[in-house]
Amino acid sequence: MKFMFSVRALLIGLTACVGVAQGEPVAVKIDADKPGAKIDRHLFGQFAEHLGRGVYEGVWVGPDSPIPNTRGIRNDVVAALKELRVPNVRWPGGCFADEYHWRNGIGPQAERPATLNPNWGGVIEPNTFGTHEFMDFVQQIGAEAYISVNVGSGTPHEAADWFEYMTTDQPTTLAKQRAANGHPEPYGISFMGIGNESWGCGGSMTPEQYVSQLRIYARYTRNYNAKHPTLKIAVGPDTADTGYTEAVMKAWKERNWSWDIDGLSLHYYTVGGGWPPKFDATGFGPKEYAALVKHTLRMNELLNTHVAIMDRYDPEKKIALVVDEWGSWLAPTPGSKEGFLEQQNSIRDAVIAALNINMFARKADRVRIANIAQMVNVLQAMILTERDKLVLTPTYHVFHMYVPFQDATFLPVTFDAGSYVNGDITLPQLDAIAAKGKDGKTWLALTNVDPSAPAQVELTSRAKRAVGRVLSAPKVDSVNTFDAPNAVAPKSLEAKARAGKINLKLPPHSVAVVALEE
Repeated sequence: MKFMFSVRALLIGLTACVGVAQGEPVAVKIDADKPGAKIDRHLFGQFAEHLGRGVYEGVWVGPDSPIPNTRGIRNDVVAALKELRVPNVRWPGGCFADEYHWRNGIGPQAERPATLNPNWGGVIEPNTFGTHEFMDFVQQIGAEAYISVNVGSGTPHEAADWFEYMTTDQPTTLAKQRAANGHPEPYGISFMGIGNESWGCGGSMTPEQYVSQLRIYARYTRNYNAKHPTLKIAVGPDTADTGYTEAVMKAWKERNWSWDIDGLSLHYYTVGGGWPPKFDATGFGPKEYAALVKHTLRMNELLNTHVAIMDRYDPEKKIALVVDEWGSWLAPTPGSKEGFLEQQNSIRDAVIAALNINMFARKADRVRIANIAQMVNVLQAMILTERDKLVLTPTYHVFHMYVPFQDATFLPVTFDAGSYVNGDITLPQLDAIAAKGKDGKTWLALTNVDPSAPAQVELTSRAKRAVGRVLSAPKVDSVNTFDAPNAVAPKSLEAKARAGKINLKLPPHSVAVVALEE
């Protein structure tokens, strides 16, 4: 028998900023009888670049620090990230990756050279956090490694040596060097990024120039650990520019036996229009909220554009679209160091995170890896630190609530999203995705985009109750601080069925995730 969930959202009240009555109730149907693609857990990946306080202070404090640590890596950050079941971490960049020379980051700490980080503040890079420290970190949090190799200022020889150093179990000189540096067994590297933003900070290459490098790096940068395969990810488009997508996919289609790739990257940031980013992370109102949400929803247009090109060359969807940089990029926190890209994280960022995850999930047959930028203390971070203090951001809470969607099976959802209007901006009022989790439960994620009106959700199903959490906040720009770390935190959300219906109330600008239990 066909099994359907019916959801009816009654949007209550008036849109305060424009004074228009809400539209018709929103009907949402989850068709559990037509499962879709797997929502790959790697869609919930993280990104740690040598940028500002992202690695140093955020992850690495050194073994002699009074901050509790394990081999120099902060224990509190590790514990928080383990709760997210982080699937992979991309490192060492970003723009930093194409100026990173891996040999500077191995061997005795006291003998490592101090170099410059000209991309991000021109500060000293001590190289105390290198290959072994990164691999220790991802193993501590239970994640897999996504290594970006240096194509911009490096050489194929350097990249090939790095992967031999990390992955071979043969007694080569590089393997012996790795063992002498504390790791006799080969590492497992799950993903290799062949350059970063080669159209920009990674070398300002034309698509044709990059493809000529891609063929060489994809051929000679080898993984030698047969027990742990490595997927190779090519540089893809800068937002809407289709040149790289066309060139890389055409080259892949016409390739011979000597090289291959498994993914194509896409970078897109929610900026709100114009560069450099000018939208404030705090102290904004509904107008600025609406502008940022509108800009983030452009991700759907970009996915459609690039997926269509990939489908022409690869109808079997062998190549993943890898959104390995995404998130809100706002004006820096006043008083923070130039080039450190520090910004606060509000309930608006939580809504932005949920909307992006939903867009990825709807295209899970092609979009199989994504990495939010960035993990700690930089851009749309999961975690903010200050000396020995730590605070979890609203974005962290969204990722935690969405854990049941990792490797879940997408279930089709149809609904009339309604509309929220602010000036000349019209947004959907409601967004929703559903999936069959690995635990066998049906999970439903709901986002009330409207910053002024709650939504009453009515589910008609065989479920006896809905159990989960809802993330909301008193104001549209509410944030967590070191003095008030729980100003924006999830609360329990539970409702029992009555006469075959379950009623849930979603506050304004909120994200909810519930399990439907029979």
